[in-house]
Formats: sequence, C-alpha cells, structure tokens
Amino acid sequence: MTNEVGRTDTNGLVRAFRDAFGREPEGVWSAPGRVNLIGEHTDYNHGLCLPMAIPRRTHVIASAREDRVVRLVSRQLPGERTVALDRLLDGDRGGWAAYAVGVLWALEQAGHRVGGLDVLVDGRVPLGAGLSSSAALECAVALAAVDLFALRGFDGDEGRRALARVCVRAENEVAGAPTGGMDQTASLLARPDTVLLLDFDGDHAPRHVPFDLDAHDLSVLVLNTRAQHSLDDGRYGNRREECARAVDELGVASLRDVGPAQLDEALRRLSDDLLRRRVRHVVTEVDRVTRTVEALQLDDLAALSGLFEESHASLRDDFEVSCAELDLAVETARAAGALAARMTGGGFGGSAIAVIRTVDTDVISAAVEQAFADRGFREPECFPVTATGAASRER
Repeated sequence: MTNEVGRTDTNGLVRAFRDAFGREPEGVWSAPGRVNLIGEHTDYNHGLCLPMAIPRRTHVIASAREDRVVRLVSRQLPGERTVALDRLLDGDRGGWAAYAVGVLWALEQAGHRVGGLDVLVDGRVPLGAGLSSSAALECAVALAAVDLFALRGFDGDEGRRALARVCVRAENEVAGAPTGGMDQTASLLARPDTVLLLDFDGDHAPRHVPFDLDAHDLSVLVLNTRAQHSLDDGRYGNRREECARAVDELGVASLRDVGPAQLDEALRRLSDDLLRRRVRHVVTEVDRVTRTVEALQLDDLAALSGLFEESHASLRDDFEVSCAELDLAVETARAAGALAARMTGGGFGGSAIAVIRTVDTDVISAAVEQAFADRGFREPECFPVTATGAASRER
C-alpha cells in the first residue's frame, strides 16, 4: 500500500478494513517511524537527543465500537487480535496488539473516557529495525482515539507532548518495554526538514533544528541490518538499571547532573568498571548532541563525521549495545564514501544510518549488501530518507 516515499492508497486501506470487519471505517490516521541522528540511551537519563521522522509510516484505519472490546488486524502479521479493555492487565494482552490497546488503557488512566475499537494496521516501518515501529503504532492509535472519542486536551504542541506521555506509559506498563519518551515525542511533533532537539531534564519545549537534506543534495541512508532488535527482551532494561545504579552511587538526581567537566571525578567515585563505562557513554553522548546541533547550524560535515564516529564507538565499547552487523554496516558505509555513519536506536541489532551524498546512494547500498553477503549475514535493507512530518489524520 505504501511506496518508498510514503504515498499511501487510502482507498485500498478502506477496502481492506471493510473486508476485515464488514463495515465502514470512520477514519485513517498515520504516524512516522524515526531515526535518531544522535543521542542514544540519553532520554531516560534526562539527557538530550536529536531524532527526525522518516517517510516510512504506520497507518491505522479504525471505527469505534459500542462495547469495550478492541479487535485488531495487521496487514503484515497473521490472525486477528481481540482484547477486552476491562481485562487487559489480567489476561492476554495480544502480543504486538498490546502497544495499541495499551494506549486506550493509558488514556483511561489519565482520566479520559474511551471505548472499544476495530482497527486495521498497515505498518510500513520495518519491524525490529530500531526505527520505532511500536511508537508509530501507538501514536497512530492515540490520534484515532482522540478523534473517535472526542477527547480534550491534546491540541497543539503541548497537547501532543501530553499524548506522547500517554503512549510512553502504554509501552512501559502494558507492552513491557522500558523505553524513554524520544520515539513517541518525535512521531507526534516532528516537522519536515528538521530534526527535533529534545531535552528530557525537566519540562523543556522541543526545538526544531533545520536539517534540509534535499537543499544540500544529501540523504540519510538507513541500513537495516535485519539483526532482530527488541526492547522488551531484558537487555534494554538492564542498561537502564545500570544507569540507575550509577545515579544512586553518585548521589545525583540523574546522569544529566554529571557534565563533561565533572566526568573524571564521577568515574573515580563509581564502584566498578561496568558502571564507569555506562556513565562515560551517557555523559559524552549528551555533549555530542549539543555539538551536533552546532555542526548542523554551520554545515560542518567534517565535525558531524567525527561526532558520529565517536558516538558509534561509545555505543559499541562503553554501552555495549552494538553488534557485528551494525559495526560492519557502519564501517562499510564509511569506506564506500559516507560522510558520517553510526548505529541508531536502542541497539542489539536494528539499523545504522549514514549521511551521504544522494548521488552515492546506490554505490554505498551495494557495498553494504556485498559486505553482508561476504560475511554470511542476512541481506540488509538499505533505503534513503529525509526528515518528514508528524502523525496526522489522513482521511
């Protein structure tokens, strides 16, 4: 239904909904996936990050029901998921459907009245690629619920930030993925040709930083390694717990309180080398986000290249969330002419990104594909993106 640049046949989606549920839908909503330009594992440490929305989107076609049952059908996954809202936390949460149904639960927890839904999902954000397919689903369902149940308080940027917090609670408490708020905020507040500077230390409004790739004949090349990535398998949670242990040992409110000037002294106070590595990554990564914004404002691609290289090395060596496929993708892209490259997202698989001259897309993609074939890895999926807009109602 969706091509490479994100155009969608909404008429076809309406027909698919009609075939699945035997009635007309009340609307079509969509939300984008994201790549994080830089700033990994910093959101839950009250730090900075710099995501952008991408053209790959998840579409939700929905109608309200008169009962409190949610029925979901995916065009990418087999079977129908049926979940009763009143028994959500006590019974089967529906697997992947928990990300969608959890949004309705979290809206109720925030004091809003919702009901059941029939939902058809067309998810074109690659699953398990570290591009926030789960947040795209949550945000599209959240917008559908706001419209279908006439919910108040979600207008404008402030309202969307509140809706992002609802989606984060759904992912944390219903789906069981202990993520921060970067993905949902990016999906709901992104603007075309910008990256979103998010500051999670207090109630800071997002800042839109110009990132007009087309104007410079550049693209961000996504290198989906197809090494499966999951945020609810315990490893992401382990990193979050390790950061919390470091916070306790240092006696600070969060790792954001440790600036680059205080880093050496903080590292000496920690009890073991594992915590030292985790803290060193977070503190230096927050600083790299600030320096990346400065590089973008100056069109300083040489500085951007160095910052991406430092970030990937830190994620690989200090935070230990990279893998052989991600390292190979980054190294090969650089050798083939990428201006900057690094892993993106939570890690343990998923995707890398490379800032490239658009004219080099095929050459760099082919080099990465050949390198993976030579190592016996699964064939990667390589596709260029530019910064696009936020979740919206399409019909």
